[in-house]
Amino acid sequence: MFGNAPRSLWSRWALPDEEGRIELACRALLIEHLGQLVLLEAGIGDCFEPSMARRFGVMGPGHRLLEGLAKHGVAPSDIDAVVLSHLHFDHAGGLLSSFGDGPPRLVFERARFYVGKRHWARATAPHARDRASFLPQLQALLETSRRLILTDESTPPPFEGASFSFSDGHTPGMMLTWIEAERGPVVFVSDLAPGLPWFHAPITMGYDRFPELLVDEKTALLQRARERGATIFLTHDPGAAWAKVEWDDLRQRFVGLT
Repeated sequence: MFGNAPRSLWSRWALPDEEGRIELACRALLIEHLGQLVLLEAGIGDCFEPSMARRFGVMGPGHRLLEGLAKHGVAPSDIDAVVLSHLHFDHAGGLLSSFGDGPPRLVFERARFYVGKRHWARATAPHARDRASFLPQLQALLETSRRLILTDESTPPPFEGASFSFSDGHTPGMMLTWIEAERGPVVFVSDLAPGLPWFHAPITMGYDRFPELLVDEKTALLQRARERGATIFLTHDPGAAWAKVEWDDLRQRFVGLT
């Protein structure tokens, strides 16, 4: 999760367990706009067979996304659209039914699914380096659902006040969502900056396909977010869901304030 940063450094931010694993969240963002419910991403879900779930330390049992929605009185059939920054299993696995609950199926039976065109090309023909990050059955189900919308910069977003931009450092064609809200802009950055430690520009992940490009993309986005007073939504930080971007003059780097 910290690329080429040494363990002696990153273990100050995230204490590993005896197997070298760290605690991570897999958050989704639910938006209600004029009676429409839009979900940004779907988390890791409950689709892993038991040995894979143990390997990654996935907490269970149960479909945490559906349980979380139910606490807000939202059923899967209530979701109008799901915006997917990319299709890695920890961001899109929640689209699938639980392991052991019959053949895999999409749990949001009427939602439209927004995926970037260039990322779809990557997900359906992945490189050997990142093939394990995708769930082949998911791409097949999305394609046959007839509710898949492949997006680019000209695609209208699912609700007014949202806009899409794209990033290639983590995975080709990853889609970021900017939201104009009453209290100021919110930006869903996904794995461009998965948590507070990654606001430090040189810190990247081993999963990032093009780390140097990601550093440049992240720096530009954090600068824009700071200038606009935007709030960053954090998908993987275990302790914080939101942060504002500030510049630390002493350390000469961006930091996130929660």
